[in-house]
Amino acid sequence: MPDVQPLVSDFVLKLKRRKVEGSHAVARQTAELLRSVVSQHRMGSSANQAATLADAVRAVGEQLIAANPIELAVGNIVRRVLHIIKEEDISSTAVGIEGLSVTVDSDDEYDSEHDDRPALSAAVLAAHARNALRAPSLQTLLEDIPVSPAISRTASSTGDSDGKSKSGDKSSTRKLKHDVIAAIGDLIDEIDSCYEPISEQAVELIHQNEVILTLGRSRTVKEFLYAAKEKKRSFRVFVAEGAPRYQGHVLAKELVEKGVQTTVITDSAVFAMISRVNMVIVGAHAIMANGGVIAPVGMNMVALAAQRHAVPFVVVAGSHKLCPLYPHNPEVLLNELKSPSDLLDFGEFSDCMNFSTQDGSPLLNVVNPTFDYVPPKLVSLFITDTGGHSPSYMYRLIAEYYSADDLVVRRKATS
Repeated sequence: MPDVQPLVSDFVLKLKRRKVEGSHAVARQTAELLRSVVSQHRMGSSANQAATLADAVRAVGEQLIAANPIELAVGNIVRRVLHIIKEEDISSTAVGIEGLSVTVDSDDEYDSEHDDRPALSAAVLAAHARNALRAPSLQTLLEDIPVSPAISRTASSTGDSDGKSKSGDKSSTRKLKHDVIAAIGDLIDEIDSCYEPISEQAVELIHQNEVILTLGRSRTVKEFLYAAKEKKRSFRVFVAEGAPRYQGHVLAKELVEKGVQTTVITDSAVFAMISRVNMVIVGAHAIMANGGVIAPVGMNMVALAAQRHAVPFVVVAGSHKLCPLYPHNPEVLLNELKSPSDLLDFGEFSDCMNFSTQDGSPLLNVVNPTFDYVPPKLVSLFITDTGGHSPSYMYRLIAEYYSADDLVVRRKATS
């Protein structure tokens, strides 16, 4: 793919240098890049065009995931595109099989009119569909399935014109590619518009004179609260500031500009204030297959406080953040350590950073994790662009978006 490789290299560099911020932006740009990969991919003479197209996507997906393993949205979109390719391939195969007819019992008049047309049995039709959906294997070749006269007749009739057969192959190949590109376009539209269906559910969740607590800054949470305010809901928001980046200060300013009563609290004050709260509404970095949540650091403390005081803990997130992996999977990097300079001024603490101890280690160490893991038992409800779901339902929702054999994005070894 010489035409698209510069785009891939450029995006890999951006991911490595963390030039793309936010799961939404990462997901959208990943989908756009993969659409370009599919568009520029040259469909060869292979019998299974869908497999070669999927291999091209996997090759790029491996690079993107390795560039920034902590950004799970990259792998989510790569797997979504692989699932799209399989769905479109199955759909096009099913359309091709629709022209075949299965024999059913009918009256004598119908049989007499069509007695010169050999019919397909259900077994032959099923075998034809099964073989069309998978690559030929020794087991397939040795299956004891009778050859139908209709298939022989069809094969002989199509063999009369190799030009027509090749033309049909090219047409089906172009259709598969076109359908995949269109489906990826729909995925991009879904990512762009995810805030609207989520925000529409705010009125059902936020009631009059409620007190809501959130942590840090999430665009999804912001749009959710905006929608409730636009529907004339009167409520108050406690914003935990989200140290050390203090994104909660930014969210508080944005809410005040919209006329929402807002109170900024320190992260350590969450337990002290939670008894006054009716609901906790937060965003997420990723939602795992078991219903657990990877979220900004400090979120597990908020979830524990909510559980202790029986306050609903609600997570709002777009479907592009649904990850088909479990937290214990080796492919999942749960955390990332940020620069210690976010916490301490090295000019002020440089005298503590000496290496004069016997083992050569510094006296002062700084740990600055980025994320927390919130187990599913602490989550009350997920609000996504497909509706509200309980943590126990997430694995079923995720199964609709991903194929089980694409969980590990790796190119198949060629013998």
